[in-house]
Amino acid sequence: MWYFGILDLSVWSLIVTTLVLTHLTTLSVTLYLHRYSAHRAIELHAALKHFFRFWLWLTTGMKTREWTAIHRKHHAQCETREDPHSPRYKGLATVVWQGAELYRAEARNPETLCRYGKNCPDDWLERKLYSRFPNAGVTLMVVLDIGLFGVLGLTVWAVQMMWIAFWAAGVVNGLGHAVGYRNFECRDAATNLLPWGVLICGEELHNNHHTYPGSAKLSIRPWEFDLGWAWLRLLSALRLARVVRVAPVAHRVPGKRCLDSDTAMAILRNRFLVMAQYRQLVIAPLAKQELALGDASRRRLIRRGRRLLWRETSLLNARQQALVSATLSQSPLLGLIYQKRMALQRIWAESNDLSAAIGQWVQEAEASGIRSLREFADLLRSYAPHSRGDE
Repeated sequence: MWYFGILDLSVWSLIVTTLVLTHLTTLSVTLYLHRYSAHRAIELHAALKHFFRFWLWLTTGMKTREWTAIHRKHHAQCETREDPHSPRYKGLATVVWQGAELYRAEARNPETLCRYGKNCPDDWLERKLYSRFPNAGVTLMVVLDIGLFGVLGLTVWAVQMMWIAFWAAGVVNGLGHAVGYRNFECRDAATNLLPWGVLICGEELHNNHHTYPGSAKLSIRPWEFDLGWAWLRLLSALRLARVVRVAPVAHRVPGKRCLDSDTAMAILRNRFLVMAQYRQLVIAPLAKQELALGDASRRRLIRRGRRLLWRETSLLNARQQALVSATLSQSPLLGLIYQKRMALQRIWAESNDLSAAIGQWVQEAEASGIRSLREFADLLRSYAPHSRGDE
């Protein structure tokens, strides 16, 4: 009977089928549009690229060049007024609930497409079909859904149409810059969201991605799960994909004391991890130590401000900056390690002689008389460049 469609599936089978179809769409976005087209972190077999492009035409109507350009602009202009979907300037509710509208508005900006949309498909299919008739794909999809699943196919189609608009344009671009945890203090507000990995293929690890945008693997911590990476490993084994780049892995030699140019470059390459270690090994334990001292008002102030001591300073608002200043005024020790943190960060941006600057910082840390700073200086000395076999 046409009412139930050709397949005549039960309700539970229809739910599972819908999840499989939407997962395929998410996979097309994360592997083809994101990791391949926007960042070139992977290479895909030509047949797989054509399939992903065709599936996205059916299920989203998105054009490769538009998505790629908008995402590249997001990285280049992140947390500024030029960012196509920054919660800071657009508003969190606007990005979460109207993310697709923000995407369509930016897609009409020819400057964005010209500047950020280079090296995207421009073959016959793209010119004559995908870009010329973007709505034809989603129309064909609704016909297929109704034919296969009957009247409930309209519900399947509706879920397919809102899936990326909500999870990618809304949740990742909105909540992924407003709530969640941060492994690294990159210069934007990107956060990691859990436990949505199965639904959005690792894209919820947004802080990791903004820290290492050229990495094909989005997970960093042992307990983080990037389903997109698991698919990449499988596709690589089938010779349908190739990983081009991943985030650097810290290489250290226990007992190493020499701080030369190679060591300095290894520290620079792993600077985000270095600063995360400074937070864990220096700021956090000393802040905890200071909490045990003084009266109740002092402890309350340090408790409120300690987490801001390792936050990216450009992301602090006026109230938070005032809280940091008040916290540091209560503790000369916290003031000193905060200054050392800022001095270490300035080395990446301002120093012409990286090796000398890091060496000077290490000497000052060792002379500080603070045990955790001395131990951190020893850790910096242990960094070493990767050999070819370590990559």
